[in-house]
Amino acid sequence: MSPEQPAEAAGKSLFSLQRRERLMEELRAHGAITVRGIAAKLGVSELTIRRDVNILADEGLVSRVHGGATLPSKLDRSTAAGRLPHHSYSIGMVVPSLDYYWPQVISGARAEAEEQNLRILVRGSAYDAADNRRQVQALLDTQNIDGLIVAPDMTGDQGQELLRWLNALPIPVVLAERRSPIEIPAHRLEWVATDHAFGAGMAVRHLWQEGHRRIGCLTDSSSPTSPHVVRGWHQALAALKIPLEGSVHEDSAKPENGERATHFDHVLELCRNTGTTAMLVHSDTQAVAFVQHCVDKGLQVPGDIAMVGYDDEVAYLAEPAISAVRPPKQYVGKVAVQLMAARLAEGRMRPVHRIELNPELILRESSAGAPQSPAAGMLQVPQ
Repeated sequence: MSPEQPAEAAGKSLFSLQRRERLMEELRAHGAITVRGIAAKLGVSELTIRRDVNILADEGLVSRVHGGATLPSKLDRSTAAGRLPHHSYSIGMVVPSLDYYWPQVISGARAEAEEQNLRILVRGSAYDAADNRRQVQALLDTQNIDGLIVAPDMTGDQGQELLRWLNALPIPVVLAERRSPIEIPAHRLEWVATDHAFGAGMAVRHLWQEGHRRIGCLTDSSSPTSPHVVRGWHQALAALKIPLEGSVHEDSAKPENGERATHFDHVLELCRNTGTTAMLVHSDTQAVAFVQHCVDKGLQVPGDIAMVGYDDEVAYLAEPAISAVRPPKQYVGKVAVQLMAARLAEGRMRPVHRIELNPELILRESSAGAPQSPAAGMLQVPQ
């Protein structure tokens, strides 16, 4: 038996992914490793470590050198501490939109990265798992990143496979405004997300306090946020003893203008038939369109129907201005970077963190005041 064989047997409990994580931690701590030294530390053969180094090098995460590996294209090392300075870390960030909701998340991430002397590399994607993976892979191939902040599409088989792939990467991954579903055991993924169900509950309770006893919900099934909003709406109705049966819940998946008007007419008809006097609407772009439609129909907002939007991106632009639940978007980005920085500094010994942030309710004209009597307003919706 060769001298390496007992060491190889002793190290079989280390999976290849765990070994590569350890390699990356050693590189971040010291800037360079030797194949012989790391093989002895992990109790595996030098051949195994060479294979791991080759895999990491092919992914652009390390540079091969004679007898070992280094971190590629990094800034000068801090020789006194034997550690890399924080500004040598590069974090890739992939978000599904650069013009709605996500600019504030990016802003928060960049501000925190600057505070911690980290580098953020942002790529825009789409609400599509295949494109999410392409954008992440582009960062892995060309940018020598140390960690990823991602808001992936998680729907369908492609979304589930994307989560498994992210979970298996040899660098840390933090999800932003996403949570791995229970059926995907993504035990390594960390995340920071808004508690949208709590936000929806705040909106319902506010409308209840304003005197509304039938409170409906209008959502957009194409948004990953909507299921959480619906869940919070359900929970709040149950807590307030408002019967779910007969409560208006309609879904709208971004219809065209003509279809949207027809759909809004249908929603108003349901409100008339059920005595619904208030609506929670996600997103607030849809809330703005719904308010405009109500006004065009001669209804008073909030007199005939009160409204609370969700997202607070454009709700203040409506006439009347719309009350809205405001997720802490900048803090989502900020905390995501804080999680990443802590993971890079502490390595695998740090427990996996999963953080929820509470939104706030911004009150404006659209939800103020008690509803009109059933004999007025909604029971006489103009046709």
